[in-house]
Amino acid sequence: MPTIKLRASTILGAFEEAQSELVGKAVVLTDGVAGTVETIWLDELHGLRISIIGHAGKWPISTIKYVQGR
Repeated sequence: MPTIKLRASTILGAFEEAQSELVGKAVVLTDGVAGTVETIWLDELHGLRISIIGHAGKWPISTIKYVQGR
């Protein structure tokens, strides 16, 4: 497999793994926002981002302080 395809495959695999680990789980963010992860996506400027049910906004994955069931 050419190098670029291997890199893309690795990124997509990691994204799918993060999605299955986080969507539907309760989280607490470093700024005190808490709730259930609704969706996760890649943002070309900020990297991996999440949205939380009932809260307007999109947060970087790095702001997660606690994830349910870890």
